[in-house]
Parts: sequence; structure tokens; C-alpha cells
Amino acid sequence: MGKNIYSLVLSEEVVRAIDARAHRMGTNRSALIDQILADYVSVSTAEGMIRRIFGDMSRLLSDGGELVPHYEPSQSSISLKSSLDYKYRPTVRYEVSLDRRNGTEGELSVTFRTQSAPLLAAMTEFFRLWCRVEEAVLPPRLYGAIAYVLSDGRFVRTLSLPEGAENAAETISDYVGLMDRSMKGYLSGRLSLPEIAA
Repeated sequence: MGKNIYSLVLSEEVVRAIDARAHRMGTNRSALIDQILADYVSVSTAEGMIRRIFGDMSRLLSDGGELVPHYEPSQSSISLKSSLDYKYRPTVRYEVSLDRRNGTEGELSVTFRTQSAPLLAAMTEFFRLWCRVEEAVLPPRLYGAIAYVLSDGRFVRTLSLPEGAENAAETISDYVGLMDRSMKGYLSGRLSLPEIAA
């Protein structure tokens, strides 16, 4: 959905109230007015879709499970943290971001900061395996081409949601949850490489 510049005549009191609300929400005047008008006339926008997806994910994952969500409604990403069952309980941070232009393209970034060379090597091996499994089982015509980047302490994967994905929050939450459980199972020795691939 494209955007254009329009002139509006607004009273000073309304502008002050909009600016104050936008500041509290961590957004700007134009974005807030666009959101208010879209809601009022029942027009779906990419920003609105992203807010719904991440708001739903936050509610789905706030049940005290392994993944702890952090989301601000003005952001185009949601962060999820998880602790590894490892010597000093290091955390893994998952960040899902969606493109504000269309809301259906984005990426999943997994950050695992550690000074432990064996843990870093094991996590790198896990993500290499994860890529191979996905490339073998996900049909390209349905999911499109997936790009992966794996560097020291970071794994990034592109995301592509179907247009108007009604269950996007549940799908993304389930996917990140499966990745988190598989990684923990692999690192603890509860899951072998063949079991993850199955």
C-alpha cells in the first residue's frame, strides 16, 4: 500500500494531543493519524497487520513458557528470549521483524552470545543442520526461496508469509518454539542429528 503527502487543517489542541499520544507510543504524528484513520474507516494496513501479528504472538507466548516475548506496539519487530540448559544458563534472543511496506516479508534473527567455544561450535552445527533439513522438506513453490546467513553468534533466516495470513502469529510462534526446543534438545544431548532431521 503506497503512501502520499496530504495537507490537513487541524486544530492546535488536536495536534498537541496527537503528538503527546504518538510520543507515548514511540511513533510519530503521521503514523498515528494514519493508524487512527485506517481503524476508523476499517482499512487494513501493513502496520496494522504487523501490530496484530506481534500482539497475538505476545499473548500466545506470555503463558510462562520457554520463550519470553518483548514487544512495543510501535515497533516492526518482536523479541523473544530463551535460556539454554547449559552451565551458566546463557540466553538466546530471537527477533522476528516484518517489513512495514507489505507486512508479509521479514526475517528471523537468532543471536547467541557466548564465550564458550564448544557451545558456539555446537550451535553453529545445529543451525547448519537446521538449514539442510528445511531445504529438504519445505517445498519452494509454497514457501519461496529462503535465504540463510550464519556467522559467529548469529543466525538469520528470511520469512515470507502468505498474503492475508490469518494464523501468522500462531505459525511464527510454533516455528520459533520448534526451533528453540530442537536446539535445546540437541545441545543437551536429548536429541541426535537424525532425530532432529525426522
